Amino acid sequence: MIITLIRWLLLPISLIYWLIVWARNTLYDKAILKGTKFSIPTIVIGNLAIGGTGKSPMTEYIIRLLKDDYKIATLSRGYGRKTKGYKIVHSDSLAIEVGDEPLQFKNKFPKITVAVSENRCYGVQQLNKDHDLIILDDAYQHRKLTPGFTILLFDFNSLLSPIIPLPTGNFRDNFSATKRADLILITKCPDDILNRDRNRIEHQIRKHALAPIFYTGIDYGQPKDRNNQPLTAPLKNLDIVLFCGIANPLPLQSYLTALGNIVHILQYPDHHNYTDKDFDKIADYYQSLPTTNKIIITTEKDMQRVPNSALQDIPLYYIPITLKSMDKQQDTFDHFIFNYIQSATSVN
Repeated sequence: MIITLIRWLLLPISLIYWLIVWARNTLYDKAILKGTKFSIPTIVIGNLAIGGTGKSPMTEYIIRLLKDDYKIATLSRGYGRKTKGYKIVHSDSLAIEVGDEPLQFKNKFPKITVAVSENRCYGVQQLNKDHDLIILDDAYQHRKLTPGFTILLFDFNSLLSPIIPLPTGNFRDNFSATKRADLILITKCPDDILNRDRNRIEHQIRKHALAPIFYTGIDYGQPKDRNNQPLTAPLKNLDIVLFCGIANPLPLQSYLTALGNIVHILQYPDHHNYTDKDFDKIADYYQSLPTTNKIIITTEKDMQRVPNSALQDIPLYYIPITLKSMDKQQDTFDHFIFNYIQSATSVN
């Protein structure tokens, strides 16, 4: 309540923030400030609001879709890393060096190139010669780079709430920036989307953009341990210590609770670099639960930050997630991606 009150008191700052972002976007839209466009096909995946919208599962979906036909590179900023500059991610890299999400991409898709660079244009220049296309994770606001194709993600609930800029609201970009998207995904949708909610969302978006709109939900996979071995017992009726450093753990917490589990959540900031003290706290919490029917669960992204020396001899698992189509339009979505790449390749 106090935090909400403080955020509303900061509304004048939100108005100033909105004006600054509007001015910047206008300068790029009118080509007064110029972005760099590359000949290699580039797909940008991004959002307008802070918090998790599913950019990583979307990136992984595009990788799976294209990796057998094209030589792919992904380029991220590498949030949460303690290094700077351009770096290639290797399977034995540390999250503190390259970021958790790029390391996750590399571990899941070892044959593709994964790189990090806060300067996206420089990163694309380094990757340009040896690849067929580049996927840029969270680069929608990086206007110095003009992408070939953009996929814009919105969390379902964020479009049913007031759209207000930071710091009062959660939007880091003006909603009018929706017009730059080639495809729009509404993520984390409920299984049954009410028509009135769908109409409200599309009315908001159609004020600014004509891009095709797709609706997706979350599919939770079978829990796996740090060696990627699946949990053999049912994920039901357990005491679960859930620790995570993600923007919004509520969907995962709700999923686990709906299975009949008792969830004890230990929440950390997004892209949190865990310390030995953190792991001791997690282990102590687990040991204090007065039951033998218990495990520790985390996210796949957080698992990248858990060293082998931490939480040993304790049942530790992560839950992988994927996107699922809510409107049976997956083939149509795929067609847009392939059509862009083919047209961009034929021009070059």
